[in-house]
Amino acid sequence: MTPPSVTQKAVGRGRIPGWLLALGLSLLISVVIVLPFFWYGSASGHDFVFHADSWFDVALQWKEGVLYPRWTAWTNHGYGEPRFIFYPPLSWMVGAVLTRVVAPPWVPVVFIVLTQTLAGLSAFLLLKRLTSERAAILGAAGYVLNPNALLMTYIRSDFAEQLACAIFPLVLLGALRVCNYLEDSEPGLSCIVYFAIPFAGVWLSNAPAGVIVSYSIALLMAWAGITQRSLKIAVRGACGLALGLSLTGFYLIPAAYEQRWVNIGQALSSGLLPWQNFLFTAIEDVEHTWFNWIASMCALMLVLLFGVSALLSVRLGRRGVESGGRGSVWTALLVVGTAATVLMMRFTLPLWEHLPKLRFVQFPWRWMSIVALIFACFAAAVCERRRGWLLFAAMAVVSVPLGHLLVSNSWWDTDEMPTQYAAIERGTGFDGTDEYDPLGDDHSDLPVRAPLVKILPENKGGGGVPEAQAHVVEWKTEKKEIRVDANEEVRVALRLLNYPAWRVVVNGTVIAPERMDDFNVMVIPVKRGSSVIRVWFLRTVDQTVGIWVSVMAMMVVVALLVWGKSAKLRASS
Repeated sequence: MTPPSVTQKAVGRGRIPGWLLALGLSLLISVVIVLPFFWYGSASGHDFVFHADSWFDVALQWKEGVLYPRWTAWTNHGYGEPRFIFYPPLSWMVGAVLTRVVAPPWVPVVFIVLTQTLAGLSAFLLLKRLTSERAAILGAAGYVLNPNALLMTYIRSDFAEQLACAIFPLVLLGALRVCNYLEDSEPGLSCIVYFAIPFAGVWLSNAPAGVIVSYSIALLMAWAGITQRSLKIAVRGACGLALGLSLTGFYLIPAAYEQRWVNIGQALSSGLLPWQNFLFTAIEDVEHTWFNWIASMCALMLVLLFGVSALLSVRLGRRGVESGGRGSVWTALLVVGTAATVLMMRFTLPLWEHLPKLRFVQFPWRWMSIVALIFACFAAAVCERRRGWLLFAAMAVVSVPLGHLLVSNSWWDTDEMPTQYAAIERGTGFDGTDEYDPLGDDHSDLPVRAPLVKILPENKGGGGVPEAQAHVVEWKTEKKEIRVDANEEVRVALRLLNYPAWRVVVNGTVIAPERMDDFNVMVIPVKRGSSVIRVWFLRTVDQTVGIWVSVMAMMVVVALLVWGKSAKLRASS
């Protein structure tokens, strides 16, 4: 082999790396996407308030020394809820960091730019293993600009799902390695790690996205095992899925176990049921129907782009087959993309009713996130052909009227983030979430303003105001201490909802708190004299089990990485 000349070396050194070009282009497109925010303010979509409240709440608890929050301080107007046990932590931690770095009005803008830039970079890392570097850059740009991303940016404001979609390409990359679809697949079991880590990242970002990616990857691995007649692929795939879920044990196990303690069924209330959200479904709620049509149009556009790009790239697929079998990856991707498309249609309702946890995805059009990723793969394949870049140009042109439609139908508010922050300063807090409301409570009945501590008569039937005084010694999110001096037996109502993880101790004795008749507010009986009430949020058994499962999974990850490095050294020697 002839060594490269000095001129060739100089050209190589002067060339901008492909990943840097992809990063720069993704950043540029992300900034263009958020330009309307500079004129109209924040796009206050469906989930905006939920995420903004979580960011501020977490940042507040970090100041209190709570590194991994579980209970909220300001939801339900200060009564709290166990939101952070059930909602994945990655997005609210990123948002909380941003609230400490930039001014509140700019937090959503920075979050979207960072997320979409990450989406482009991760897509490039996937696509460069399927196509040429230039084609991978254009395909990654198409993934940043896809209609689903625009829908989440302008109307849905589902920052957690947007973050999960940014990690999707890395999950697919790891899965293709496990399935032996890539020439640079890691030897043996070490490839499982490169799949399990981003797979866990999706679950730690958004639970519906976790369900979607789990079914998609399971289908991909099943297809690979059957078509390649390899039981080893099926076993490695199952191990990868299990390892990824185990890494999330500290979150997933408590979230699954403690559902029995909250009104989790409200996640499937009217308007959130799959049959009400298939493509172009109309229900009695006019606003819901209009939004569903907008989401359906975005999904339809992605399906059409996916179909056109798959047809235009057919020659590339044939060349792959002829050149050594790598072409089978395109068939596998086509199967996954087709399955995602079909699941958005009404005739698949039996699957939504019977497949485990699929109904908690709620909106069938959420599957367009997978269609967007598969489209990016085939779009990159098209861009390898002569004039293939025209597909990206056409998509960019079509995105302009789509973006205008979404911007026109969004809810813009220049003061949304400052208003949410001011709710903490005023002490009014935020509204709670139906599905995270503890059992026996209806958070809509809770008073907007309530004292931290209120003295009640000992007799539940009423009576005069007892002679007692309460002094709050400490009131933090997960730890509270109150001193009560009473001339008779009284009951003390706290601005706090009952939940099994709370431990209540009065004068050194653990007691079971009572509740109000109208809502599940914590009420503590106190005897005559001076009493000290201490309340703190325990780490329950399920949380301890989840932590240990994650620790053991991390040990497995380290072991597999060490084993993979050793295998490479043995192979090279």
